[in-house]
Amino acid sequence: MQTSVYRKVERDFNLKRQRAQSDAKTYKKNIYDENPRLAEIEEEINLISVKSAKARIFSDELSRQVEQEKLELQVYKLDKEYDKILSNIGISRRDFEPKYECEKCKDTGYIESKMCSCFNQELINEAFKQSNLNKIKDENFSTFDYGYYSTVSDKEKYGIEKSPFENIDAIKNLSLNFAHDLDDPSQKNLLFTGSTGLGKTFLANCIAAEAIKQGKSVIYQTAPILLDKMVDYKFKFNKTDDEREEYEKIFNVDLLIIDDLGTEATNSAKFSELFNILNTRLLKNKKILISTNLKPQEIKKEYEERIFSRFVGDFIVCRFVGDDIRLIKKKMART
Repeated sequence: MQTSVYRKVERDFNLKRQRAQSDAKTYKKNIYDENPRLAEIEEEINLISVKSAKARIFSDELSRQVEQEKLELQVYKLDKEYDKILSNIGISRRDFEPKYECEKCKDTGYIESKMCSCFNQELINEAFKQSNLNKIKDENFSTFDYGYYSTVSDKEKYGIEKSPFENIDAIKNLSLNFAHDLDDPSQKNLLFTGSTGLGKTFLANCIAAEAIKQGKSVIYQTAPILLDKMVDYKFKFNKTDDEREEYEKIFNVDLLIIDDLGTEATNSAKFSELFNILNTRLLKNKKILISTNLKPQEIKKEYEERIFSRFVGDFIVCRFVGDDIRLIKKKMART
């Protein structure tokens, strides 16, 4: 792992953890300022804790027990009063706790000395500078909108028996299952095909978001950038350990999403690297999602037979149909 990348991610995690803790303290202070009795109760409980510690040094066992019971009763009453005040203003003690982005590791990046999946994903994001993954906060299954897909069946217009609505509903359900079953060796990979503006990239982001939520690592990159990187690495004479690690992540990450296949300038070197990616990941049972504007017959014409055969045998082809969502949004904006 690049030291600079690790340090940056580690620094970012420290900052967001400190920010969450600072925000929690500020929130608690504001509540205490508005309800000073809460601060008084907390102070009284702290003083009782000190008295309780002193009571343990009593030589007389009976005296210790009596004093401890008296102090515990005082704390119980104070706790009840504290909780009642919080209840009256509509909050609980949990509202005073820091709101971490990752509750599993509390934004430390580690769980019992083992790297948390959130930290690992940030290392990947930083190493690959994947701006596309920034969209998953807005583009996920919870924000998926069926409203852009017609419920009218028109085989002559769309080329399939189903309506665009029925078709996208089937693809969405398939995609959700795919994101949940990345480790299943019987689960095939996905190939999204269809014209621009039909939601392929949006649904790919949905899958990425769900996979990350499941604790999986994801690389999302366009075909032109990914294949250029692969070829550059293969022909580079002096490879650093960092470059080698970045290259190997392509083959080992839980889910690799390749967007815009067919927009890259093709040559034999890129064909070779694309086949290498497909073949190696398939052998390792590492899932792949590929999105393209090309039709299956165009893929067969554009790429080598050995590449096309992988698509036929190891991928489920999801054909996107409908009306250009971007044009629909423009029309809606003008009305």
